[in-house]
Amino acid sequence: MSLIRRQFLTRAAVAGTVLGAPVIANAQSARFNWRMTSAYGKGSPFYMDGPGSATDLAKRIREMSDGRLNIQVFGAGELIPAFEGFDAVRAGTVEMNHANAYFWTGKTAAAQYFTAVPFGMNFQGMNGWFYDGGGIDLWNEVYAPFGMVAMPCGNTGVQMTGWFKKEIKTVADLKGLKMRIPGLAGKVYANLGVDVKVLPGGEIFPALERGVIDAAEFVGPFQDRRLGLHKAAKNYYTTGWHEPSTVSELLINKAAWDKLPADLKAIVTNASAACNVISEGWCQKANSDAMEDLIKNQGVIARPLPDDVIKALKVETDKVLAEAIKDPLTKKVHDSYFAFKAKYDRWSEISEEAYHLKVRG
Repeated sequence: MSLIRRQFLTRAAVAGTVLGAPVIANAQSARFNWRMTSAYGKGSPFYMDGPGSATDLAKRIREMSDGRLNIQVFGAGELIPAFEGFDAVRAGTVEMNHANAYFWTGKTAAAQYFTAVPFGMNFQGMNGWFYDGGGIDLWNEVYAPFGMVAMPCGNTGVQMTGWFKKEIKTVADLKGLKMRIPGLAGKVYANLGVDVKVLPGGEIFPALERGVIDAAEFVGPFQDRRLGLHKAAKNYYTTGWHEPSTVSELLINKAAWDKLPADLKAIVTNASAACNVISEGWCQKANSDAMEDLIKNQGVIARPLPDDVIKALKVETDKVLAEAIKDPLTKKVHDSYFAFKAKYDRWSEISEEAYHLKVRG
């Protein structure tokens, strides 16, 4: 190589290093101000306030990024109505929304599987499917046509069947019942003659108290007590057949997501995973205390649904799922979910179930 050519290449390399440095520095110093809406009201425990909530998630992201990604959080009704987060993120009106994917089943039936499936997997099983069974990849495949990405950022664990003004003794007692219940479970109940209503959390108690509805499902002992549902109905059914594990969704506009540098994407992903676990842990403590109070001090009667009612609900669930998987993409998600569940169930039988039956007692 000639001396002149060596000098030219050396100078080019130095110039490239000097010119490249500001690009890297700019990427690492760029600041982003985003907005995140929620399907739940400002101050709502678990969803908007406390460990693993939307505000906790935003705080973790801000602190982990040293303020480079600042997220302003809005409760339901502050910026948009409770159930318009999907459209707002899709349009780019906001960058993020914090809710539950099953609210969007009218947009895509497959969304249900990323929140809860009746007679489906618990918290451990869902996380196994999400993080190591391809669940999150499928989630993003479902949302790709809408220009969005998503990930789990919270979990209530098993939920309660709900509050009923009258005792449920047989399947016939469900016919004509007016009940607040979202998601696939609503379709299942409808098949058994229930008049299904979908109401935001803040509207449930007045509707139940005034007799606009006869029964209501929300979350679990702590959240339900906070809404005062035990003051409007005393029959609390504990069999969480409809939502054995209920996932909170962080929904993100794909165009905005693509503008984030890799380290900020990693921060959002890891903060969401942390909130997913932390929120479920908070629920275990909060629900333990609240259930004890409801039974001991509030006159609540807690019991599982009768076996014949559970069997009827399972039959109708199978019918509803069979109808849903006529859509090819929903079937793809369904098949992945239940293939993972089959393996997880076999493991759970000799691990978790064995513990509960043989050791815990």
